[in-house]
Amino acid sequence: MTYTRNHLIDALVHEYEFLLHDDFTLDLDATPDEYRAKLATLSDAELIAETCTDDELTLDEYLTSWL
Repeated sequence: MTYTRNHLIDALVHEYEFLLHDDFTLDLDATPDEYRAKLATLSDAELIAETCTDDELTLDEYLTSWL
């Protein structure tokens, strides 16, 4: 799969929204827009690291799941 920086950010935000869906605390958690802004400051390598992918869950599998 060919992916772009925007794909990485979109997938990370989608995962973040899923994780916060039932457990969002306004005082503690960033909004999805705030999280997206934070991700925009990261390098591509840092974005890939943020996905926590490895040999068991590849980046392609992660992106397929969250895009």
